[in-house]
Amino acid sequence: MFERFGGRGGSMPPAVLNLIIINVILFLATYVLGNSGIDLTKYLALYYPGSDLFHPYQLITHMFMHATITHLFFNMFALWMFGRVLESVWGSGRFLVFYFVTGLGAAAFHLLVNSLMIASINTEMQALLNSLSPDTFAEFIRHRFPEYQMQISDFISSWKSVPDSPNYLAQAPEYLRQLMHLRMDIPVIGASGAVFGVLLGFGMLFPNTQLMLLFPPIPIKAKWFVLGYGAVEFISAIWNQPGDHVAHFAHLGGMIFGFILIKFWNRTQRQQFY
Repeated sequence: MFERFGGRGGSMPPAVLNLIIINVILFLATYVLGNSGIDLTKYLALYYPGSDLFHPYQLITHMFMHATITHLFFNMFALWMFGRVLESVWGSGRFLVFYFVTGLGAAAFHLLVNSLMIASINTEMQALLNSLSPDTFAEFIRHRFPEYQMQISDFISSWKSVPDSPNYLAQAPEYLRQLMHLRMDIPVIGASGAVFGVLLGFGMLFPNTQLMLLFPPIPIKAKWFVLGYGAVEFISAIWNQPGDHVAHFAHLGGMIFGFILIKFWNRTQRQQFY
């Protein structure tokens, strides 16, 4: 996405270095243990608090888990490119505070949005159960769980042939309960929330620094890059499509909390460089 910037030096500061090492180690451990039948994602990813898989420590551990080598590479590349500059300005202690505050803020924002969505689905589901029919059931699935339409299509077709069947009327609520569990058991992994906070921090401290995009290969100031990226994430979050397994609201949460923290720090001492 970007090639380079006229940043400060090329050395790797300790906080960024250790964060990258931990992420790489856990990625390799996930792969190795997965071949032995141990799924680290089940324990270290972040789950919705209503899920049986949720544990409070996951608010931290999910930030060090990644799904693919590409996912890991781009997060660590961005952390290296922008995080080392922020660490050189703030020092390791303040940078780590910023990193974890934005990471935790991203998780909190994602969980908030997810809880509102699940509450809305539950309200609609209760209304559906009061007027349950093959047509209302099919419309609810199409609207709220479109990714599962194909799996349930045979059940709906069979139900429509005998709409008053007590067996189908009893099975439909069980399908709904299973779908709600599937929704709550979707794991969230990755350092992206904290990395988006780091990206926001770089854009605020170095707004006029030129970044060179790879696609297309044009220069752009950091402040416009950050604003553009934030706008893309906002649009993607609002018009989220089935099968888009990206926690866009977590990315936005990382940027929001990064903005708030920097404004808080700058209330007595303004920091802005080129």
